Amino acid sequence: MRELRADEIEVRVAQCGQKGVSLLLYKDSRCDMRILDETFGMTGWRDSYQSINGELFCTIEVWDAEKSQWIAKQSNGTPSNMEAEKGRASDAFKRAGFMLGIGRELYTAPFIWVPAEKCNIKNGKNGRPACYDKFRCEKVRIESGQITGLSIYNDTKGCRAFVFATDK
Repeated sequence: MRELRADEIEVRVAQCGQKGVSLLLYKDSRCDMRILDETFGMTGWRDSYQSINGELFCTIEVWDAEKSQWIAKQSNGTPSNMEAEKGRASDAFKRAGFMLGIGRELYTAPFIWVPAEKCNIKNGKNGRPACYDKFRCEKVRIESGQITGLSIYNDTKGCRAFVFATDK
């Protein structure tokens, strides 16, 4: 599978405190579908769902023309806060996509810390700090499956919030 482009990497706040926020990189299921279509064609892959011991599992199968057979990868999902079952299905699909190699480089992301001066921290529910800023992956450099360069932009504040680079 090809590596993700910066515009395919989503960014969200993982934790928020008075001194800043930590961010998490992720991909959505539509990204996986686009990459599967691009790589295998619309009819070269398929997905199915099943419940096993109360857990929802997604199986993604891709057609291997050399072997003349379907190659399957499967994973389970967890419910989301918004739409539990839809979120569970989407999560299972994304995890099965990781099993196929879509976005595995996200597991190599550095710890992303944005100091308070580069984001808007407010009092949220229960008086806890909260940040509702919109962050995006501005640039990413991936070498041999590893993220070696990354910049995150805060669209809400209009500033580059995080930069990471290795000499690799």
